[in-house]
Amino acid sequence: MRSLQRVLSTPRQIGQTTGMKDAKHLYHGYRFPTTIISHAVWLYHRFCPSLRDVEDLLAERGIAVSYESIRQWCNRFGPEYARKMKKRHGQLGDTWYLDDVIIKISGELHYLWRAVDRDRYTMDILVQKRRNKAAAKRFFLMLLKGHHRAPWRLMTDKLKSYSASRREIMPSVTHSTEQYENNRAEVSHEPTRLRERQMRRFKSAGQAQRFLSVYGVVGNLFSLGRHLTRAIHYREFRSRAFYEWREVTCAQIMA
Repeated sequence: MRSLQRVLSTPRQIGQTTGMKDAKHLYHGYRFPTTIISHAVWLYHRFCPSLRDVEDLLAERGIAVSYESIRQWCNRFGPEYARKMKKRHGQLGDTWYLDDVIIKISGELHYLWRAVDRDRYTMDILVQKRRNKAAAKRFFLMLLKGHHRAPWRLMTDKLKSYSASRREIMPSVTHSTEQYENNRAEVSHEPTRLRERQMRRFKSAGQAQRFLSVYGVVGNLFSLGRHLTRAIHYREFRSRAFYEWREVTCAQIMA
């Protein structure tokens, strides 16, 4: 099972000296310890709490911090954590499943474009106002830039924008629009819908892009397929996921 093997693989070690320098640069000017900052960011992107809920969870532990500070931590450190995790995991599957869904932002309709691989790992998302050929082309170029290679096979619905852009950018890639083959991408929108309702809709396209880019990568790391493995193996996979999170956030170095 490739999705579980990703977590089980031995994490790449970070040099103590280099890690310390990176951590000092990343957290320079922040008075709270790295463990508190990274934990707050993890809570907000891993589960479905509001910023005020995270504030209360920290307060229960004796940590007095405002929800506005937590918001700033998520905006500042979330994208950096996501970038590091994507770099560590490298290329995902060679079969891409693409889908777009409507989201309403400030009363205007936008489209959330999402790509997942065969293990339903989120590869990338892009919030746009259109779903025409130009929008599909922009999303394809974003995926190619992030993964440095074209897929072996592309699965989408029957939206013509996909076909038109694929013929122009990736003409040699096999493209399938058969019914039900794109279910992986369609189902992957469900956690986003849950967070959208909990947040009472996104406030801007930039906020949606910033939050969902981190939310998807954190979900990749901690989506361990609990129903697919024995409890003892699940606990091992979870421990490895936490280890990688601490490495990415430099929490174990600066603690």
